[in-house]
Amino acid sequence: MAQYFLNSERLGFGHWNEGDLERAWELFGDPRLTRFVGGPFSREQVRARLQGEIAAERTHGVQYWPLFLLSTGEYAGCCGLKVRPEPRCYETGFYLKPAFHGKGYAAEAARAVIGYAFGTLNAEALFAGHHPGNEASGALLGKLGFARIGEEHYPPTGLEHVLYRLDRQ
Repeated sequence: MAQYFLNSERLGFGHWNEGDLERAWELFGDPRLTRFVGGPFSREQVRARLQGEIAAERTHGVQYWPLFLLSTGEYAGCCGLKVRPEPRCYETGFYLKPAFHGKGYAAEAARAVIGYAFGTLNAEALFAGHHPGNEASGALLGKLGFARIGEEHYPPTGLEHVLYRLDRQ
């Protein structure tokens, strides 16, 4: 079984690397998963996303880490952090392959990342956003304790996405 730097009850968090283009394509190349974030994306755009995730880990120690089922090692999606302009603040988000929707994995992964951000990284606040048409993400963020604080322009879609914040308790 692979070693993970972070675990939840059912999920292990790994790190993206140069050999993960096909895995990244499974996720970021899927128009069902990317329709709310400016997709569908080309293979070159997915390659650039992968490079960006690897660079973010190298530079800032965070990325949208790939997720794997602890029971089987199966690749389920990603969840993680990216830096924000505010000091000690991060943005969190998640993408799950369709086969893993509706099983509680997004909430489980997000809770693990929230704990990592506030515990290990000593974050002051987390932000999250979603497309105005993605009500499921909004509902999940509410369940996780995030408070809606307004909207923020998201260039890939050209829309004002709903913005949430969770402060360190």
